[in-house]
Amino acid sequence: MTGDGHPNERAMTPVPRRALVAAFAVMAGWASLSMPARAQAPWPNGPIRFVVPFAPGGTTDIMARLVGERLQVRLGVPVVVENRAGAGATVGSLVVAQAASDGQTIVMSNIASHAISPSLYRNIRYDPVKDFAHIAMVTVNPSVMVANPRFEAQSLQAYIALAKARPGRVDYATSGAGSSNHLIGVRLSLAAGVELNHIPYRGAGPAMTDVIAGVVGVMFDSLPSAASHIRGGSVNALAISSNERNPAFPNVPTFREAGVDIVSYSWFGVSAPAGTPAAIVARLNAEIRAAVAEPAVAQRLEELGGSPRDWTAEQYTAFVAEEFAAWAPVVRASGATVQ
Repeated sequence: MTGDGHPNERAMTPVPRRALVAAFAVMAGWASLSMPARAQAPWPNGPIRFVVPFAPGGTTDIMARLVGERLQVRLGVPVVVENRAGAGATVGSLVVAQAASDGQTIVMSNIASHAISPSLYRNIRYDPVKDFAHIAMVTVNPSVMVANPRFEAQSLQAYIALAKARPGRVDYATSGAGSSNHLIGVRLSLAAGVELNHIPYRGAGPAMTDVIAGVVGVMFDSLPSAASHIRGGSVNALAISSNERNPAFPNVPTFREAGVDIVSYSWFGVSAPAGTPAAIVARLNAEIRAAVAEPAVAQRLEELGGSPRDWTAEQYTAFVAEEFAAWAPVVRASGATVQ
């Protein structure tokens, strides 16, 4: 056959080398143009997993749900709170440290998970600074000592006197080993020269349930998670760990007023895995700060005894590093360790 224009014969005609080179060049150009679009894929691209390293009902959980609800509205995707309690908030924090750095997993970082527990636990598997992208601070708040209304000691000094009369047999509950409230108990023991028995729970919620039921007489808790129980009368507030009395609870004396020099604040922020893109960190920081500034949120934080913070990601990162460095010697001096 000579090839008189039959379609199959034309298809088999060799293509000149120059035409092939030009075609590949065009295809390469198309590919290069499409690469930035893939690299800059829209975020968020699905539900955001918000890990809380404590059980439901405590301050960390309350803050995460308050922030998560507003983020859900502002970002237009579901924000799913997931409680992963255990080992002084290190279990849930490790889950996030090992998660993909795509902005779809965040954690409610706090003084326990990123300042105290990394020095308290011997086999910690994450670095509280290097393994996270710290995004934004949410609030700072004091702790409060509360007691079941039927407990025999209804003041800080009465509690100390009871502990002196029964060395090692007077309990206090907290949200867990490594929490700031655990360290308040340690500091009280040292300052008052008494031996106290620490009962750690897997979160403030379960601990408060047992205090209300009378299983444990006393608890140290962050003020936001104890606030409603104090107002409702299910527990009595004996002392607060702030410098001054809290405006939301003006009748509760400070530890200093009650005769023990203890000042302590808990803090709560939002962090993501290290390597999270800077653009996502910036967006989350902006949205969290805007959410906390909303009048309804600010009012709720005030009612809970908290003080909001309007910080950049860089400020929060520096703060976490400072807190970790500051608490390490305190933990060592206390002699407290956890396997």
